[in-house]
Amino acid sequence: MGDARTTGTAGTTALRVGVIGVGQRAEIAQHVGSTDTPARLVLAVDPTEAGRARAVRSFGRDVRVVASVGDGIGDELDAAIVTTPDDTHAAVAIPLLEAGVAVYLEKPMAITLEDCDRLLDTAARTGTPLYVGHNMRHMSVVRQMKALIDDGAIGEVKSIWCRHFVGNGGDFYFKDWHAERRHVNSLLLQKASHDLDVMHWLAGRSTKRVTALGALTVYGAVQDRGMHEGQVMPDWFSHDNWPPEAQTGLNPVIDVEDVSMMLMDLGDGVTASYEQCHFTPDYWRNYTVIGTRGRLENFGDTPGGVIRIWNRRHDWQLAGDVEVPIEGEGAGHEQADVRTMAEFLRHVATGAPTEISLIAARDAVAAGALAADSLRDGGRPRDVPPLPADLIARLDARSQSSSSRTTPVPRS
Repeated sequence: MGDARTTGTAGTTALRVGVIGVGQRAEIAQHVGSTDTPARLVLAVDPTEAGRARAVRSFGRDVRVVASVGDGIGDELDAAIVTTPDDTHAAVAIPLLEAGVAVYLEKPMAITLEDCDRLLDTAARTGTPLYVGHNMRHMSVVRQMKALIDDGAIGEVKSIWCRHFVGNGGDFYFKDWHAERRHVNSLLLQKASHDLDVMHWLAGRSTKRVTALGALTVYGAVQDRGMHEGQVMPDWFSHDNWPPEAQTGLNPVIDVEDVSMMLMDLGDGVTASYEQCHFTPDYWRNYTVIGTRGRLENFGDTPGGVIRIWNRRHDWQLAGDVEVPIEGEGAGHEQADVRTMAEFLRHVATGAPTEISLIAARDAVAAGALAADSLRDGGRPRDVPPLPADLIARLDARSQSSSSRTTPVPRS
């Protein structure tokens, strides 16, 4: 293969990056050129005419736009950002890894454990960098909670609760492919994998056993259905789409739950719970972390909110004993997206270690997928099958090998 590198403005070599699947989430590719690693977006791939037109509008005419991944491999990419529907992740990413193209794979890693393990096996065998976009590890509120816990602010973590009020759920998840099990399995994967990964990270351990309950309680009864051909979420989003029963243009097929609740055994006496509702009026997530010497809780999850710590014995007290302002700039998780893209490109170029873990990404899928199985089986508990020891060893060896690199490694 020919030289895949391009020359940056300072004479440095720049990674050549493509984005596969030009839906709403493909906007993260806008950050490729704004990190500390020289890189440029050179290719966008989408099988639909509307997606290809969107790519031209979003990325400009200097980015080549094609209909299939096969058309783009000839561009000799160094890296690809995969933002296709969740059920296609393995089918799209594995050939890229086999071809030596580093992959940024949007979360969740996949919708089944089998596909997760195929992806991990391919990454371990080929040595090609694979990275899963669990960007919440780079959200300020999460990093601040993690630092407080690691500093001993609440002692040893014993239980974590997360309540997720998905006030935009009707617009975000029930008007396109996200509403169908065949594409997402469950919103305990598509939506909750963020939070499951965060809870595992804060606890320092992952789910061993899970049980869940839930149902499609509101959106399944809404009769106004429609197709949104050529559109993405911002085209129909409005806070005026309220109350939930008055939503219009929902996906023709809706078979995922709009309320879900799961309980997790993380081993060694550590427990967690997660609750998700897609028709609340407000939109935010609340973590409560309880340790042997106190508890912490976030009120709001963006700048303007606070993290409160209770570390003395007393009756109800709203303010807590310590209050820490949530840092960062702007709303949502754009800042986390920038940090996540920077971490991925730095890892591809230098082998630098990452906060985001492949095994942890698989753990999040395991918890969510098996919770969905439990939910649809009357709440019967499910045990998480461990990764094969030899695969863990190969992934560990791969990680140690990549983190020891000292020079950039664009493909050539």
